[in-house]
Amino acid sequence: MAGEIESMASNMRSKMGGDTISSSTPCIFRIPSILRRHNKEAYIPNAFSIGPFHHGKKDLEDKEKIKFNYLEGLLYRTRNPDTTLMECIKEIAKYETEARECYAEEIHMSKQAFIEMLVLDGCFIVELFRKDAGEVRKNENDPIFSTSCMLQFLHHDLILLENQIPWFVLEHLFRLTRGLSETKSLLQLALDFFDNIFSSEKSPIQLDLFANKKTQHMLDLIRSSLVLPLGEQQGQEESFVSWRPIPSATSIKESGISFRKVTSHSILEVKFRRGTLEMSPILIQETVEPAFRNLISYEQCYPNCPPRVTSYAILLDNLINNEGDMEELSKSGILINWLNPHDTTQFFKMLYHDAFLKEFHYQKLCGEVNEYQQKLWPKWRAFYTRNYFAKPWAIVSQIVAAIVLILAFLQTIYSMKC
Repeated sequence: MAGEIESMASNMRSKMGGDTISSSTPCIFRIPSILRRHNKEAYIPNAFSIGPFHHGKKDLEDKEKIKFNYLEGLLYRTRNPDTTLMECIKEIAKYETEARECYAEEIHMSKQAFIEMLVLDGCFIVELFRKDAGEVRKNENDPIFSTSCMLQFLHHDLILLENQIPWFVLEHLFRLTRGLSETKSLLQLALDFFDNIFSSEKSPIQLDLFANKKTQHMLDLIRSSLVLPLGEQQGQEESFVSWRPIPSATSIKESGISFRKVTSHSILEVKFRRGTLEMSPILIQETVEPAFRNLISYEQCYPNCPPRVTSYAILLDNLINNEGDMEELSKSGILINWLNPHDTTQFFKMLYHDAFLKEFHYQKLCGEVNEYQQKLWPKWRAFYTRNYFAKPWAIVSQIVAAIVLILAFLQTIYSMKC
């Protein structure tokens, strides 16, 4: 028995001494099964695999030809294509270990296969961004831009948490292949490409906000574009335990609170002042669900990542309980829905299920809304406006009634004096 115990102890000690846990912090993760089960399609690529997690899958293999087509076009704009390709491979090979450590699990690919994948996928993305922005010419028969569905696939595939390569790989490849006539940075190109995920209104890019921010990958860049414009506002809140949700949009409206569409640099910026809830317009289209779900998963998996997007999803779920709530927000210009109203309502209900929230970034705002809702005067004003001033003829009748009442009162006083 003693020998068995010593053997088991020795086995456990050997595992503790291994490199099971890396000292580096990974930033690219597999989606936890508890989150994946709500909508599996929101986490898997439609057409293009990027990085190792979906590399080599049968249903995605045919798109590798398009990647090589883009790589060839990129290289043949350089002075010496063969030399440029070797420089790209040599440069990325320097960072092989660092790139592997970006993934939350061990990558079972050879050195050669891993580096070739990073160079091919990275050059494909860089060339895609350049073509989309008009930095380089697109051929008439371009396999992506001549087919609308391909671009739609890419807007989905490039925002998936499992479908990422490290941002520094893209930066090195961009630098090595940049032409003299190109004016935009990689950051500008990427932000332009993803600009219409959440809004149909193009907002100016605030590049200075990214000066001190280390970008991990494309999904992290999208999250930063939403979070960084907020600055220090709506920062870390008090314990989530004390938080009380706000009522739905229709209930809020009935209590005298109005909605107002505002223009800001982020959909996450929500304010409540003088009885008005101010929100930026959000576009609900095909890509928005995978975008939200992957951003929420990233916030759940990445250490010490404030749940800004998760908090916003919860706020929207509070406001939207049924199609009437959606209609109320749509009338205010806050919600621009391109999907079936019923499907959109259900989407908001299930968006953040099973996500753990240790802090809620709209706690103070919700407290102010709930406090205002308890006041009687806004409720009476809303009731009177809704029931007596909803239509022009009702307004006229109320004015006439008021005039008649005043005249009757004056006549009574005059009669008493006489």
